[in-house]
Amino acid sequence: MNPALSPRVPEAPWYRHPLVWLVIALPASAIIGGLVTLAIAITHADSTVDDNWYRDGKAINRSLEAEQRAALWGLGAAFETDGRVRLHSAVALPWPDHLVLSLRHPAFADRDQERRLRHLGEGRYQADGALPASGDWDVTLAPPDGAWRLYHRLRLGPDGARLGAPETPR
Repeated sequence: MNPALSPRVPEAPWYRHPLVWLVIALPASAIIGGLVTLAIAITHADSTVDDNWYRDGKAINRSLEAEQRAALWGLGAAFETDGRVRLHSAVALPWPDHLVLSLRHPAFADRDQERRLRHLGEGRYQADGALPASGDWDVTLAPPDGAWRLYHRLRLGPDGARLGAPETPR
């Protein structure tokens, strides 16, 4: 049989072939995915650099200097079981009238606390509110003028905790 003489089967239009739609669908899905990703990136953009980067860098240096000063003076604090904080120092220092205690939770920002500690005498301080009984915290203890600073991650528990230099017997 001669192929030229065989009856012609009508050919389907291009849009009736599934392979054509597969060829169109792959690049179209990549374009749609790219546009969705772009929309998410625009609506939830992170700022790359803080506008006050120089000031922030200087503040970090000041806080490091304050920590070095506390270490030089042998400053330390003990969190006692009754909720009080006792400061000690290797050198004679006048104790400030009050201190600022910042407790930052490493995972949950809504648990962060800042307490003002008032001086009771002989290096003992009492918080205005109750301190957390337990948990991991990034603890910062400093006077309001920032002359020194104690900073460390602590696990507060029923036995209390220590921050800074260990207390030396007198």
